[in-house]
Amino acid sequence: MKRYLLNIFFILGLFSCDNPTGSDQEEWIALFNGKDLSDWAIKFANQDLNVNFQNTFRVQDNMIRIAYDAYDTFEDAYAHLYYKAPYSYYKLRFDYRFTGEQVKGGEDWNVRNSGIMLHSQSAESNDYGQFFPVSIEIQLLGGLGAEDRSTGNVCTPGTALVMEGTTNYQHCIDSKSKTYHGDQWVSAEVVVLGGESIFHLIENDTVLQYQSPQIGGGFTNPKMGDLDWTSRGIDESKAYWEQRAGEILTQGYIALQAESHPIDFRNIKLLDLCGCKDPKAKNYKPYFVKADSSKCVY
Repeated sequence: MKRYLLNIFFILGLFSCDNPTGSDQEEWIALFNGKDLSDWAIKFANQDLNVNFQNTFRVQDNMIRIAYDAYDTFEDAYAHLYYKAPYSYYKLRFDYRFTGEQVKGGEDWNVRNSGIMLHSQSAESNDYGQFFPVSIEIQLLGGLGAEDRSTGNVCTPGTALVMEGTTNYQHCIDSKSKTYHGDQWVSAEVVVLGGESIFHLIENDTVLQYQSPQIGGGFTNPKMGDLDWTSRGIDESKAYWEQRAGEILTQGYIALQAESHPIDFRNIKLLDLCGCKDPKAKNYKPYFVKADSSKCVY
């Protein structure tokens, strides 16, 4: 166990530093081009794929904006914006800020509440009325002006995880982050090591970590049985996910969440940690964590 922790600390230290020259230089991928959503797929509950209902997802000033000014009421218009490619071992960085007021009809618990889904199913594989993808979510919460309210939490739609050696089926688990009130920008990072471990960082502080992300434990509340799935728009795929209970999630899509409160995202970029680990290859990088010899170029 001690050796495992030392290896993790070494990994974190290695790719948290930017080296300016040679093969050590980190090659970050900009997931958002600042101009349009051409690399992203949209899926709303109760809408066809790539319908941008009420122009909710917008591009403005190098930001992806989630806005509700065209809505009269929310009416369970849960939605997610999926990046085009799945990833397994990577580091994700982004900035976010909540703005304005929640749209009428949103749930009380969704005030200044959003997130980014990790190891997610694809947009295409969602049921027509599905509220959330089966995934691991880094939950983003804004302060409400007075009391403490952590951000960088984890939520588990259709999933579970391991903490302190025990499988945890609690739907949302709080981090140890500070509270960020108002409409300020907050910097966040996620370190995803396949099906091994995931780390959440807020303003360069590690606020949560867990292991073995996996399918199972109900959708959002295992005590509710079938109602837990069907009340959140899942019908034809329920049996498919239930029969995969316990399966470790090793890769998946990244998706931005829209669930009734306006939020902006910017500087969304990814460092792939899976690649050629042969030092003789032209594209060898010492920060790679997972080897993929098929990517080696000589």
